Amino acid sequence: MTYLEAEKMLKSCGQEHVLAYYKKLSKKAQGELLKQVSTIEPKNVKYCAEALKKGGDKIDSSKGKAPKVAVLKGAALKKAIEAGEKELKAGKVAALLVAGGQGSRLGYDGPKGCYSIGPITGEPLFYFHARKILARSIRYGKPIPFYVMTSEANNAATVKCFEENDYFGLDPKDVFFFTQGMWPGMTAEGKIILDEPGHVFMSPDGHGGLLAALKRSGALADMKKRGISSVFFFQVDNPLVEIADPAFIGYHVMEKSEYSLKLCAKRDPYEKVGMPMKFPSGEYRMVEYTEMSDEQCNRKDKSGKLYFLYGSPAIHVFDRAFLEREASKNMPLHLAFKKIPTVVDGKVVKPDAPNGYKFEKFIFDILPNAKRAAFLAFDQKEEFSPVKNAEGNDSPATCKADMIAKWAKWMEKAGVSVKEGVPLEIDPVYALDAEELVKMGVWLSVY
Repeated sequence: MTYLEAEKMLKSCGQEHVLAYYKKLSKKAQGELLKQVSTIEPKNVKYCAEALKKGGDKIDSSKGKAPKVAVLKGAALKKAIEAGEKELKAGKVAALLVAGGQGSRLGYDGPKGCYSIGPITGEPLFYFHARKILARSIRYGKPIPFYVMTSEANNAATVKCFEENDYFGLDPKDVFFFTQGMWPGMTAEGKIILDEPGHVFMSPDGHGGLLAALKRSGALADMKKRGISSVFFFQVDNPLVEIADPAFIGYHVMEKSEYSLKLCAKRDPYEKVGMPMKFPSGEYRMVEYTEMSDEQCNRKDKSGKLYFLYGSPAIHVFDRAFLEREASKNMPLHLAFKKIPTVVDGKVVKPDAPNGYKFEKFIFDILPNAKRAAFLAFDQKEEFSPVKNAEGNDSPATCKADMIAKWAKWMEKAGVSVKEGVPLEIDPVYALDAEELVKMGVWLSVY
């Protein structure tokens, strides 16, 4: 992009101030700024400005009701597993990982997926995800292509982690990396913020940005070429997730759902998870915990349980055709008012109070557009223990304890008692579940 092209584009959306310091920059800095400007789409700038005027997209949850959540047992569980296994054996399942975050909150300088979590081996989060996918592929005789959404900040380091670990046993041809989009920050008046004289402040567009990124990168086209119909979505910080779980895949297929969600019972009324609700129009929406009243958070049903009991830990299955349909549509924007360094009279100023907005898209905002949706309950202790905080709840310590507890139950089913506090780790390729551990034998499974 040339200077004149950048000037014309920025004028078209009222942002010509971005080039205010251009002539004072070095040749290299000028080139970098023009390259950055070339990634900004005027239609997105205008869309963000409109969102600022509206104050972002919010939901009135007062008329929302709890959805019907299935609990699979007995014959229903067996039927769902059979349907899921049929899908897996036909090679129609893909895994989609959101992994754009850094490990800064954990005191780790690098992609969160590279963070060491193995109780004994110290293997990273990526290891446990990749090995589960490999194990599932081996079990059903068909590859499960692995699509990994990174960010500009961590893409190179993520790819390097996979390369240095020989893709954790996966075939590189079945691993597809792509980056999420970056959107400029804005003032309350809708002006793009420069955080340096030659640099626009940009931030990731949220996990909802994966739709546009899937289309832009060619990942959606790759899925279609491979004959994928069910896409299992999960986040990088949860090593307990049962990737491409046959029961979940099968339930999704049997329900002819376009968007299926696994849900778990909240640990307390105010747990910070989204709550799916059904509205009078018949559509489902995800309601953030911040959008619920105290009465809703504490409401009880006739049995004395929380009425809004089940929250979403972001474990989904999508119909691929549904993702294709939604990829070209505008998504609601969520605003975050933050302290953003800004340029004043050519000098960088670090504000003491929030001064600008970041814009994010959330994947669950496409839920209302699904022609059919399905909700399946699961045991949180079995499948959800995220690594979010350095200490306390949802920390490496609690996650490792939950991993060990899960494997200890498998050992007990195999006839081996494990003392509390004894470290334990099982390679998913050796045993993907308790039944497989019993068949394979325990002695090789303990490091």
